[in-house]
Amino acid sequence: MADVVGRRVRVHGQVQGVFFRDRTRQVAQDHGVAGWVANRRDGTVEAWLEGPPEGVDAVLDWIDDGGPPAARVTRVDRDEVAPAGHDRFEVQPH
Repeated sequence: MADVVGRRVRVHGQVQGVFFRDRTRQVAQDHGVAGWVANRRDGTVEAWLEGPPEGVDAVLDWIDDGGPPAARVTRVDRDEVAPAGHDRFEVQPH
């Protein structure tokens, strides 16, 4: 897989109970991005994104723009990571 990038993000704010995980899955799938998204006990949402750079950037732009309408994103922490070879995008439990 050429030109595959990986990003791990932690999204802060009002991001649980607002369909953030499901909408992230939909946006990721629309852009050919694999990985996972999960709620964390501290109230954040964590996501692992990997795929073509333009697809990963599109998902990150959507998150930076606030995610789903009911969400209130206050901060997004992101790290570059080595792609792990995910072949689909999953919503994980806590």
